[in-house]
Amino acid sequence: MNALARRLRARPPSVGPVRLVAVDGHAGSGKTTFSGRLSAALGDAPVLHLDDLATHEELFEWTGRLREWILAPFACGEPARYRVYDWVARRFTDERVLEPAPVVLVEGVGAGRRELRPHLACLLWMELTHEGSWERGQLRDGPGLTDFWDGWKRAEREHFTTDPTRPYAELLVLERPEGYELLPGPRKTD
Repeated sequence: MNALARRLRARPPSVGPVRLVAVDGHAGSGKTTFSGRLSAALGDAPVLHLDDLATHEELFEWTGRLREWILAPFACGEPARYRVYDWVARRFTDERVLEPAPVVLVEGVGAGRRELRPHLACLLWMELTHEGSWERGQLRDGPGLTDFWDGWKRAEREHFTTDPTRPYAELLVLERPEGYELLPGPRKTD
C-alpha cells in the first residue's frame, strides 16, 4: 500500500492542486475498505464516498453534483462543500467540507465514469465479479434490503453496460487473504 501511495503522490495534479484518484468496482467489492486503507497510507487523505452524492431516485445521476460541489472548487484550489444524502431520511442533510489535499480519493460505483476520467490522476478497479460483489454486499446489508438490491443490480448492470469503467482502469486491485495485490489494468483510452 505504501508503494501505491508513493506512486500516487508522484503524479501531477489532475484538478487544480489535487490528484483525484478513483476507486471503482461493483457494489460490495470492497471499495470503501480499500479506500480507507489507502487513505491511511497517504497520511489520512480525504475520501469522498459517492453514496453521499447519490440518491434513491438517482443512483447514478450524481455527476452534476460532483462537478458543481467538488470539481469546480478544487479547480480553483478551494475547499469543496457538499451536502450528504441520508439514505434513511431520503433527503440531503449535513454539509461536509473536503479540503483540496494533494491526493483525494473518490470511491463508489461509477467513480471512473467517462465524464470524470479527464479529472483523474489514477483509476483503480476492484477486481471482483459482480456476482461475488453483490453476494458480499447483500450479506453485509441483510435481508431487509432485498428489494433495494434487486433494483440496484438492474441499475448497476445498465450503468456499466453504457459506461464501463474496468477497461479504463490503470490498476486492478485484488483482495487476497494476506492483503491487496495490484495488477496492471487494461488502461484503454477514449
